[in-house]
Amino acid sequence: MEAIVFSEIGKFEYTQRPEPEISNADDVKIKILAASICGSDVHILANPPGIAANPGIILGHECVGEVIQTGNGVSSFLIGDHVILDNNLTCGICPSCRSGHSNMCINMRSMGSGIDGVFCEYAVVPEYSIAKIPKEVDIRKAVFAEPMNCVMSAVKKMNIVLGCTCVVLGGGPIGQIFSEFMKKSGAGKVIISEVSESRSSYARMNGADRVINPVKENLQEEILKETDGLGADIVIDAVGCLFRDSINIIRPTGTILLFGLNANARGEIAQNDITLKEVTILGNYIAVNALGDVVNTLKNDLMDFTNLITHELPLKDFSVGLEAIRKGEAMEVVLYPGRS
Repeated sequence: MEAIVFSEIGKFEYTQRPEPEISNADDVKIKILAASICGSDVHILANPPGIAANPGIILGHECVGEVIQTGNGVSSFLIGDHVILDNNLTCGICPSCRSGHSNMCINMRSMGSGIDGVFCEYAVVPEYSIAKIPKEVDIRKAVFAEPMNCVMSAVKKMNIVLGCTCVVLGGGPIGQIFSEFMKKSGAGKVIISEVSESRSSYARMNGADRVINPVKENLQEEILKETDGLGADIVIDAVGCLFRDSINIIRPTGTILLFGLNANARGEIAQNDITLKEVTILGNYIAVNALGDVVNTLKNDLMDFTNLITHELPLKDFSVGLEAIRKGEAMEVVLYPGRS
């Protein structure tokens, strides 16, 4: 089968790999119907990398699949079922897993960084890691399931009061998804901070009431104007390096959610600013106990992020999509394995 493989720091190759085979009773083999390039993939392929990965693994972790074979212990899925995936495979028995925090699993294997991912034609995954969606759900909508899973998990942590003001720092796909989630969860005003004009135009279609370009406008001053001098109730850093900005614009007793991942980012923190404002700081790493909620969201057609899809390419043109993201010319790049 065709596959995109992480070869060494900053490099990948489009190559052929043997199809994976079922080896455990709870294994499910899926055909990858569509996969999408995530910001994490871009970080993995950066030099130096922002996210570590094992050389030789197949990249990719966002996908929609179709069940084509099951192990003899699988009872929840039938051949032909369409499924979405939580790519972080947990052990289920470590202290974190048993306390309900499986996203902190000490034995976690992450597809697309630690073990083979989904930029390929077929993958084998454990039954517990996938969830069935109706075949009627457009795969172009369902391909957003993995980032929706992570955002859903984060949103469930926050006390969203009806009518609150939320600022999302970063207008990439994750920021856009947060914007829509917050709006539909009850936020009265959602503001996105984004330097890219092209991304700003998408933001207005995905829940944002206002977009601020922090290069052209003073972010802190504009947020204070929008909030009668108080500051935002909730600030979400979807980038991974904007904690200083978050502190500057949060209101006293407000909540900051740190979501974006960037291992290379460093920032100076004045702890006194947090203490004086009694700010609540939440971290969110991947997802926990949210995939079922994503299924319901897709099943009931509550959210549609297909307007973010700027490129649809065969898998062999992965490099085209990657370069478009790096240049800021793409929002969401969807890949179709097996297509010419």
